[in-house]
Order: sequence, then C-alpha cells, then structure tokens
Amino acid sequence: MTVRLTFLCATPGSGAPDPAFGDCALDERGRREAASVKAALPPYSLALRAPSIRCAQTAEAVGVAAAPENALRDIDYGRWTGRTRADIAAGDPHGLSSWLTDPDAAPHGGESVAGLCRRTAAWLGSLPDDARVLAITEAPVVRAALVHVLSAPARAFWHLDVPPLSVITVTLHDAGDAGAGDPALPRQRASAAGAALAGTASVGVAFAGPASVDADAAAVDAASADSASVDAASVGPAVRRTRR
Repeated sequence: MTVRLTFLCATPGSGAPDPAFGDCALDERGRREAASVKAALPPYSLALRAPSIRCAQTAEAVGVAAAPENALRDIDYGRWTGRTRADIAAGDPHGLSSWLTDPDAAPHGGESVAGLCRRTAAWLGSLPDDARVLAITEAPVVRAALVHVLSAPARAFWHLDVPPLSVITVTLHDAGDAGAGDPALPRQRASAAGAALAGTASVGVAFAGPASVDADAAAVDAASADSASVDAASVGPAVRRTRR
C-alpha cells in the first residue's frame, strides 16, 4: 500500500503581519496568491479541505473541488480565537509561554498541541490505500502531520516552519515496501522516500516552497532520526535544514 498525500497550506487570509487566531475570509491579494500555486499541485484522486472559510476559498482559487473534512480543521484556540499573538503575549504571557513550550498545555481552554497531533495521526491512519490525496488545510494541521510521519515528539511542532501556500508531499508505504524508493517524487523536491519508519511504514517527505525543518529539534532519537529525515539539499535554499 502506498499513499501519496499532498498538503496545500492555506493562506491566513489577510496580509497582516500578526494575524488573529481563527478563521477569516481571503482578501483579494490572498485569492491572487492562492491562484498562483495551482501549477505546483501534483495529480490527485481525492481532494479534501478543512471546513474553514479560508480553506474553502483557497480551494476555489486553485480550481479544486475539495470535500470538507472535519478532521482537517484548525486547532481550537478556545478563548484566544480572534486575538493576535501580540495581544495574548501582553495579556496572558504565562499562558502563551506554556502553550509554546508544553504540548499538553491548553491555557486558552481549547485544544492542546498534543491533542491536535493525536487527531491528525488518527486521520492519517484512515486514508484509503493506494490513493493520491490533496488536502487543503491549516498550518497547524500540516505541522501535526509532519510530527507524526517523522516520528518526532509533539514538542517539535513549533520547529516545523510551514508558511502559507506551501505545498508539501508525504509518501507513506507499508513496511514491506520500505527501501523500495519512490520514483514518483520529482528530483527538484526534497525527498526522504523509502526510509523505514519505526517498524510499520516508510515515509517520504517532499517540499515545494519555503517550508523548512529544524532538523535538530524535529529528530528525537537515533532510531527515528535515521528512519525519517528531510533531504533539503536537493531543493536548494528555498528549503533549509538548520542547525544551531
């Protein structure tokens, strides 16, 4: 079984440098920018999107008839919905700090990062065999998916940089296919195809656009670091593998 899953990370809606947490409609610039990534999308047999307004409008902008999927919904920001990070930092600095450092913390009364990671992992496990899936969703959901496929701990969540309109492809294999390689992944994208993942699957990760991984933070132990990695060199400076 092989599943090729491509994420298109939705734009936050407006061009504000510190957008508010939660959903919003795309402005005219956001629609134009979303339309520009259509050519970067690979072929797919199933298209899904988060139920948010911005994901629906992103799908429309790229000309994709995507079905809403509740499992792809954004993290629940609880009482912080509609507020900017700067506003929260001023009013609840300890809460914001705990949320950014403790995956189990939910100081806003909504969903924790660990909870989002579990929810996303369950959705990944439900994908149909031998499918090419396009998922238009929010950056936190893409981060949570990468945490799962890289066998990283939930604390690596904030070290995965997934900018708006990034296109990220994840290839999942049954254990029996591990090591077989993945010729379907274009050479210009970073690839870790065919790497064996903790006993049950292998994973390939491909980036198109400015997404990046802090390799030291995302790799937790020798076994998972060796079994699932991101080869950023083949894509050039747009994707960087950072080390402190």
